[in-house]
Amino acid sequence: MELVVTLKDIHEKAHQFWNLVDEESVLAFHGDMGSGKTTFIQALCKAKKVSSTVSSPTFSIINEYVFPGGTIFHLDLYRLTNEEEAIRAGVEDCLYSGNICLVEWPEKTPRIFPENTIHIHLEFIDKETRRIRLGDK
Repeated sequence: MELVVTLKDIHEKAHQFWNLVDEESVLAFHGDMGSGKTTFIQALCKAKKVSSTVSSPTFSIINEYVFPGGTIFHLDLYRLTNEEEAIRAGVEDCLYSGNICLVEWPEKTPRIFPENTIHIHLEFIDKETRRIRLGDK
């Protein structure tokens, strides 16, 4: 499955995305720096009616947001060097909590993800457009 997303239609596409993934709990976002991972995650959180500010957890590693249906964990693994460091930071606890997890830079600790993780690949097309593909690691 593939979506082409622009800044103009990102909120509409975020709603469509939630319908496609059937609210799977762990969503792993792959893409180069600047590919739009955080921007799309912000739109996904808005679609779930998260009322707090959604920002990249680059330094905190884990941000927790509340929405009317429960909890969303937003994880950014960019600064981690291995699985042990991720476990000590509480990443594994989030991944297996049953809550929605939106994970940036999952390739940093690939062995700790649940088998049913959905992998999302973001690709830069131009300044305002990204290709989003659901697929294998």
